[in-house]
Amino acid sequence: MFTGIVQGTATLLAIEEAQDFRTHVVALSEDLRQGLELGASVSHNGVCLTVTAIDGERISFDLMRETLRITNLGDLDVGDYVNIERAARFGDEIGGHAMSGHVSGMAELVELDEAPNNRRLWFRLPQGLERFVFAKGYIGIDGISLTIGDVRAFAGEQGREFCVDLIPETLSRTTLGDRRPGARVNIEIDPQTQAIVETVERVLASRD
Repeated sequence: MFTGIVQGTATLLAIEEAQDFRTHVVALSEDLRQGLELGASVSHNGVCLTVTAIDGERISFDLMRETLRITNLGDLDVGDYVNIERAARFGDEIGGHAMSGHVSGMAELVELDEAPNNRRLWFRLPQGLERFVFAKGYIGIDGISLTIGDVRAFAGEQGREFCVDLIPETLSRTTLGDRRPGARVNIEIDPQTQAIVETVERVLASRD
């Protein structure tokens, strides 16, 4: 489990390509490596990956075909940065919200609104996730726990866009400070919200 409180960013040092398979080697700082062992879970842009090799600061992770298909990790090049969070431990403070590290899909950044002390980002949702997203609900964006500011329609009510407001700390601590319109981000729907919505839908369907 993760909390959506990004602990830092890591540089992608190397990519080893194979058919429908990839290995990423990232540079983890000393504080992020403390107690790290083979098989440990680490969130990369909100994607739960398993440590497969440790060589000093060079930590390796394998990415399967499905991970490359539904997340933005397959878009990365050597030198890019990823948001990093180590798996939560019992007793840790949960400053964000519970996240599984299982990405629901990708959303496109379509608008960026600058203000003196914050930034508003508008994202276009992939089809099928609209019913889980509403104002003041939780959402995970590239592994960051955020509150949805507002939701609006586009394309004649057929689609939905949502916004989040970012404070300077989030902008400086994560990769969202570098995102520009056209970028794709990983989205994880709040598991509790999804469970409630799907339960209500089943109950209503059973009454028809």
